[in-house]
Amino acid sequence: MLEIKNVSKIYRGGKKAVANLDLTIQKGEFIAFIGTSGSGKTTAMRMINRMIDPTSGEILLNGNNIQQMNPVTLRRNIGYVIQQIGLLPHMTIRDNITLVPKLLKWSEEDKNKKAEELIQLVDLPLSYLDMYPSQLSGGQQQRIGVIRALAADQDIILMDEPFGALDPITRDTLQDLVKELQVKFNKTFIMVTHDMDEAIKLADRIVIMSHGEVIQLDTPDNILSHPANDFVRDFIGENRLIQARPNVRSVDEAMIKPITITAEKSINEAIELMRDRRVDTLFIVDNQNVMLGHVDIEDLLVSHKKFQSLSQIMRTNTYAVQSGVMLQDTVRTILKRNIRIIPVVDHKRRIVGVVTRAHLVDIVYDTIWGTEED
Repeated sequence: MLEIKNVSKIYRGGKKAVANLDLTIQKGEFIAFIGTSGSGKTTAMRMINRMIDPTSGEILLNGNNIQQMNPVTLRRNIGYVIQQIGLLPHMTIRDNITLVPKLLKWSEEDKNKKAEELIQLVDLPLSYLDMYPSQLSGGQQQRIGVIRALAADQDIILMDEPFGALDPITRDTLQDLVKELQVKFNKTFIMVTHDMDEAIKLADRIVIMSHGEVIQLDTPDNILSHPANDFVRDFIGENRLIQARPNVRSVDEAMIKPITITAEKSINEAIELMRDRRVDTLFIVDNQNVMLGHVDIEDLLVSHKKFQSLSQIMRTNTYAVQSGVMLQDTVRTILKRNIRIIPVVDHKRRIVGVVTRAHLVDIVYDTIWGTEED
């Protein structure tokens, strides 16, 4: 547990960067600091690993005052991910990942085992461990930056605008990855961001700051439903109306029944099913309803004379969302990637529904204007 008790930071000239910050962060919680430039959000986070020391107040880590700890030792036990990634260019990916374990005197066997375990978590091949950062794309480098922060099994991970330099699609994918890893390993993540969508998507609680003071500290749902004042209301933005809709929160409440077909069926059978059900996309499943891929009408029309079965032409890189995720996350994905339809799957990747762009339009209309009866 991390306790920030009445902490302030005052610079020369009397400028108060952070004023009387009180915050208790539980193990496994995801906290996002957000605010305008100069709001104090970065200063607040950097005081946690003593990159900046507070002027007053105290910060307790598991009951121990961090001011009484060796700052180098403290930092080795707190992971850190920055926007500039920070990989050392003269070191291999393996050495970059195991940098902190090396400082902590891990054995070669343990370091290599940890590097191989982590790189597979971010869907990169083991051969990348012997490559150098310059040989990887920006998104791949940032994946390495994330898992490097997890390499020494630190309980707290700090993230300083980690996705700001990435393109929208890569950023969206990495956000999903970070949330998945945070839940999987039950780590405490504390992130600084200027992106409200990012904070809403990732955080359990959001700290909105302005001029060094906390304006509102609450869950994303409560902030969206009950902004503290006009500053928060403007910061959220009117375009997030869909997120404040009280009776549609998760994809499960907005999804509709999917149209599925098994992989051994013929292309002609698929065309008949599309015609009967008036859809332009079919999801391919096995006998346990596990999603294998999808085909759309263009795939079938182009391929029906060349191939016989769906397994020969289906697309296997189907983007899906997990049952239970917040609806606003799926809305952002549909808008950013210009996707018409997204399947919803359970933890065994069995398809349980689909969310379509057209159905979301109906929800938005209801949100803004309601029904005639209302």
